Amino acid sequence: MGEWSDYFEDFPEENPANYVGNRFDPQGAAALHAQEAKVARESAELRATVKRMAEEGRLRALEKQKQAAK
Repeated sequence: MGEWSDYFEDFPEENPANYVGNRFDPQGAAALHAQEAKVARESAELRATVKRMAEEGRLRALEKQKQAAK
């Protein structure tokens, strides 16, 4: 027997990734997986932006402390 992917190509109804809930829906499952990937990508971008903004704020606060100490 070959790879699992070969088997699932021949028998897509056996692939658990083709189900949405308990219903066989390969197109719906593909759309759901694409949406989940998009959300994950956007969440990672948002976390990076928040981290960058927090670092910039920290640096500004340090600069203000230095200026106040002069």
